[in-house]
Amino acid sequence: MSAILDLTIAVIAKECLPGKVKTRLSPPLSPREAARLAQLSLSQTLETVRHLPVRERWLVMDGTPSASDAKDFVVLPQASGGLDERLAAVCDAVTGPLLIVGMDTPQFSSDHLAAVFRDWATENRQHEAWFGPAADGGFWALALANPRAALIRGVRMSTDTTGEEQLARLTSAGLSVGMLPELRDMDFLHDAVHIAAEIPGSAFAGVVTGLRNTLP
Repeated sequence: MSAILDLTIAVIAKECLPGKVKTRLSPPLSPREAARLAQLSLSQTLETVRHLPVRERWLVMDGTPSASDAKDFVVLPQASGGLDERLAAVCDAVTGPLLIVGMDTPQFSSDHLAAVFRDWATENRQHEAWFGPAADGGFWALALANPRAALIRGVRMSTDTTGEEQLARLTSAGLSVGMLPELRDMDFLHDAVHIAAEIPGSAFAGVVTGLRNTLP
């Protein structure tokens, strides 16, 4: 993963304000603790993306990022509407291949995307799309060689069949789709515990351990 790939990575994120983000973490966590975990997840995701050899990096934000999070990213506001509309708007805005990732998988690394980089670094790519399923039935990554809003708009988001519907949308459009490893999103505290175990020694893992020790 050394040559610069003609690819825009767009991180879809939300400002980590108490009571406004990762609300399913509280209880047992307080809204402030949940927001702290969300911020750590976002910051770790952005740091991983910073080190990927790509043409451009976008932070597509609902809210205002910190200066440290915005570093090395083009910051864009999210469009209005449901998540499908917001993702479709990113497809409309980009020029060239696109990879969309969320902020809820701080365990993701360059290894999880190695297949995309190998495939799309060649003149004759094998797949026109790559799909990263999430353990909750959604997806954590979606790569499109030729982004089109119609490939996402209308897919029902945040359900246990979202990933299945999105994948069906891609294949029904005639695209060859490569599969990325399944990852777990941080939705509930037990998810955060599982994720922390995958990235021991990280700031995220340290905070999760500390929070668990304070719970009854």
